[in-house]
Amino acid sequence: MDNKEFKEQFKKRLYAFIIDLVKMVERLPKNDELCKVASNQIIRSVTSIGANYVEAQAASSRKDFANFLHHSLKSANESKFWLALLRDANKGDKDKINILLKELTEISNILASSLLTLKGKRKL
Repeated sequence: MDNKEFKEQFKKRLYAFIIDLVKMVERLPKNDELCKVASNQIIRSVTSIGANYVEAQAASSRKDFANFLHHSLKSANESKFWLALLRDANKGDKDKINILLKELTEISNILASSLLTLKGKRKL
């Protein structure tokens, strides 16, 4: 798989993950304070992963590209926090949350690896 094909497949994977997570969040109790706060925060952070990744693809420079990837990674890390909090507070389906956390960890690792590769090629 070449670089262009990988980027396209990763973008589709990321989009599918975001949709899956949004559907899970929509099933959380609406009258629970933690669920309300966590739902709002996780929707913001998880959609930011995808938005920043798309922006990175249209970046005007390597530094811009790296900055958008970095923001995407930070949003992924924030999303992991909110998912783990929901799981550990017994909100939502633990098995589904663990599956989402596993996928999010893989997405984070890909973003981090991309950043490390970029930094290895040229100082940003």
